[in-house]
Amino acid sequence: MLKVRPRHILGISAYYHDAAAALLRDGRIVAAAQEERFTRKKNDPDFPRHGIAYCLREGGLGESDLDLVVFYDKPVLKFARLLETYLAVVPGGWRTFPPVLSSWLSEKLDLRRTIRRALPGLREETPIWFTGHHQAHAASAFYPSPFREAAILTVDGVGEWATTTMGVGRGDRIELWEELRFPHSLGLLYSAFTAYCGFRINSGEYKLMGLAPYGQPRFVDVILRELVDLKPDGSFWLNLEYFEFLRGTTMTNDRFHRLFGGPPREPDGPIETRHMDVARSIQAVTEEILLRMARRARAMTGLRHLCMAGGVALNCVANGRILREAGFERLWVQPAAGDAGGALGAALQAWHECGGERWLEREAGPDGDAHETDAMEGALLGPAFTDEEIEAVLRRHGAVYRRYDRDTLLDVTVERLRQEKVVGWFQGRMEFGPRALGNRSILGDPRSPRMQSVMNLKVKFRESFRPFAPAVRRHRVQEYFELACESPYMLLVAPIREEWRRPVPEGLSGLDLLKAERSILPAVTHVDGSARIQTVDARRFPLFDALLERWERATGCPVLVNTSFNVRGEPIVCTPDDAYRCFVNTEMDTLVMGSFVLERREQPGRPVPRRGPLMPD
Repeated sequence: MLKVRPRHILGISAYYHDAAAALLRDGRIVAAAQEERFTRKKNDPDFPRHGIAYCLREGGLGESDLDLVVFYDKPVLKFARLLETYLAVVPGGWRTFPPVLSSWLSEKLDLRRTIRRALPGLREETPIWFTGHHQAHAASAFYPSPFREAAILTVDGVGEWATTTMGVGRGDRIELWEELRFPHSLGLLYSAFTAYCGFRINSGEYKLMGLAPYGQPRFVDVILRELVDLKPDGSFWLNLEYFEFLRGTTMTNDRFHRLFGGPPREPDGPIETRHMDVARSIQAVTEEILLRMARRARAMTGLRHLCMAGGVALNCVANGRILREAGFERLWVQPAAGDAGGALGAALQAWHECGGERWLEREAGPDGDAHETDAMEGALLGPAFTDEEIEAVLRRHGAVYRRYDRDTLLDVTVERLRQEKVVGWFQGRMEFGPRALGNRSILGDPRSPRMQSVMNLKVKFRESFRPFAPAVRRHRVQEYFELACESPYMLLVAPIREEWRRPVPEGLSGLDLLKAERSILPAVTHVDGSARIQTVDARRFPLFDALLERWERATGCPVLVNTSFNVRGEPIVCTPDDAYRCFVNTEMDTLVMGSFVLERREQPGRPVPRRGPLMPD
């Protein structure tokens, strides 16, 4: 315990995937951002020098102003687990351990020295702390949540040893009571199937989840019989004879491949029926495991609310089922639930260990009653840019643009959307976490039957089956979706209301189902009649809410397609320069950036290459 409560706390996550930095001032979140947004390397795991520099700029601080730096896991314990695992499978891991050992001995094991070298202005007396990986996840889930007390569930690949933890948060304290330990990991199990279906681990899990509804769950029994020994409380053991991640550089082995009818799919290979069925089956098993875990947490704590974090908590289909079926009244998931959020959780855990008070704010709900709201500020914790900064970038590119006042800007945007144009929308502070929530977004008309394919193939350059999310005004959500609560961070899936659905023609199966209009909002309705919902309110998202209000006034529809402003394989855009480059290198029709509107057909006809890092090292 420090003698004086630290005012400025920097949290850091790094080295595995989605490195990030977060800054607190007196326990409140000042800034948070992933390193990938600055370096333009998707899921960048490297030490977050650019993220830290941004957080300090946003807070008006120098390195010497920091009172405490906290890393999101305990490297000595993690190294001990790696070493013990390697020794347990000798000589099986001889191909993987030497390069791992080199990186650990060079910078990971003595992280205090690494951090001080990266922050040369840090005062000598400023302490550097380490918090447990899942403790950081739990802190990121509970402390920013709107709940005074809640059950906590954290699920990911692996931290030091834990892969799942369960506990409770009350007031300013968190207790973790139970854990599941490596190598028995739901995150690693799902990642194994992600790799088997030809998608990239740590970023392709969304694709596996999106592919699942096109298949049949015909491998569920095989998975539960051969791979997973599942207990009634949600705990389980993996049959390691089918997996290679302890010994080699791949997740699965030949025995696994024979079980599911063939070798892994090549990344750009055709998607076969068995891949869809495999995706559906592991998604069903994952949902069942999480449901059992959540029910266990409900029974163990007796509490009405649940908080979740860890990479598996980004499985929004499973989250929707937990909300409906696990017995909790409310569910709150950290919007940066993966390792990026660990930076924020580490800082929050340190603040509360130092006796800092928890900030719970109240707002008027849709019913007029006041209730606590979360402390994430809509997850809008990244950089913002002034109109002057934006215009300087546009002039440098020789861009053609028009400047409008706020009302005209909204009217022009609505008119483009009514014309079925695809609109890039760049406003305010960048989002923290994997979802664009209306500040770094690409927007479209959800009523258009062609919008999903146009966005996927001509703008996002990604698989045709990938669904898009509806952004809907919070007080209108129940008119279109079977969801009785808010979902501001796009982390809940719920069905479209039955009266808005359309019957699927007989004889369609697999990816041919894409040809069917499944509701009056075909661009955001997934093949199973569900949607990944973002509710928008004026407090968190004032300009985006104003756009939705103007859109509703013009069309009678309070819903827009909202997808992240990026293309396949690249991070969400961060700067005006990123946005312009993405805009002119896709078939996006219109870019609305700050007060400026640009039409693609009017821009100079020359390629604009992707950029490198925003700031020099």
